[in-house]
Amino acid sequence: MKTKYDYLVIGSGIIGLTLAYALRRQTNASILIIDKEADVAAHASGRNSGVLHAGFYYTSNSLKARFTVSGNQQMKEYCRRKNLPLNECGKLVVAQNDEELSQLYELKERGQKNGSRVEIIEEAKARSLEPNIKTYKKALHSPDTASLDPQKVCQALKADLLSSGVDFGFDTRYLGKTPHGIRTSKGDYEVSRKTINAGGLYADKIAQDYGCGRCYTMIPFKGLYLKYTKNTDDVKMNIYPVPNRKNPFLGVHFTKTVNGEVKIGPTAIPAFWRENYDSALHFNGQEFLSIVASEARLFMTNSFGFRQMAFEEMKKYNRQYFIGLAKRLVQDIDPKGFTEFTSPGIRAQLLDKKTLQLVQDFLIEAGKDSVHILNAVSPGFTCAFPFSEFVVKNYII
Repeated sequence: MKTKYDYLVIGSGIIGLTLAYALRRQTNASILIIDKEADVAAHASGRNSGVLHAGFYYTSNSLKARFTVSGNQQMKEYCRRKNLPLNECGKLVVAQNDEELSQLYELKERGQKNGSRVEIIEEAKARSLEPNIKTYKKALHSPDTASLDPQKVCQALKADLLSSGVDFGFDTRYLGKTPHGIRTSKGDYEVSRKTINAGGLYADKIAQDYGCGRCYTMIPFKGLYLKYTKNTDDVKMNIYPVPNRKNPFLGVHFTKTVNGEVKIGPTAIPAFWRENYDSALHFNGQEFLSIVASEARLFMTNSFGFRQMAFEEMKKYNRQYFIGLAKRLVQDIDPKGFTEFTSPGIRAQLLDKKTLQLVQDFLIEAGKDSVHILNAVSPGFTCAFPFSEFVVKNYII
């Protein structure tokens, strides 16, 4: 493999892959993607829910709102072009009471501003779409919400990039910046144009080597899903609650996967190190001390309701409690039908160290010879194609 490239991308999750994909469409320059893992999508991109969102949660002045509707369309087109599995089952958001019913109308208005196809439907119509649904008077219907296989999408992108002349360096850990490129576990690489940081859980650390992202740190949250295996026909589509305004996450919901399986989740449990998937896997003592210190500060100040959220999320380790949250969304489900947890994922959530607030939108910072994707959490997978085109046009080329 060469040791000099025009562009070098750190990270082969969905954002790193689509950045290289968009870059290749603009230039024949040499491109290398490195990753410390043995293959693409080893972390959040390959462990997420697989839901393609439809764009009605996000405020209209955000990058998330700007790219979710077009991202949904482009990702579906890519799946069809590549014959990748796609489940276009749609989504219902259900209400529990009058207050939540009014929030459904707020979501509808927000979605319409963003160009999302959403409508408020009567309970009877909602039951015709999903007989098992439990809602208060009405529900919000999103026909464009769908499910895909994130791993298959990332593998297809990898194949496309390889065929277009993009190089990959796996098992290649970023170790630091050099005057003319980067240092890795496989040696130094010279970069003549831009180093592009799509490092996910480590994006803040990499950015800080370049003088960027100094105001931020990563706070990881662990997401777990619980599979329902008794009768997958008991739930036919995605069913979500109205989001809790005091919680930055969407709450426990039913996901209908691309292969017809049913799962509930996710949790958003504060993790204690960046790759805290299991009790001791990838334990990093320095990360542990730093992250626990940040979480202790959030707990003491109760910024963005962190204290209540942490207590609520920890309760989800109790399987009965976890299932009980999901049962509120449906008429009938057998608690014994929930049999196994999926592989955990970690949400790479950026925290503003000055305000002690979670960064809610996508965040990009650029230096003289580098570009850093500091925050690309959900719906990052959905938005990946148009978001990457935007970054390439405005920050790279």
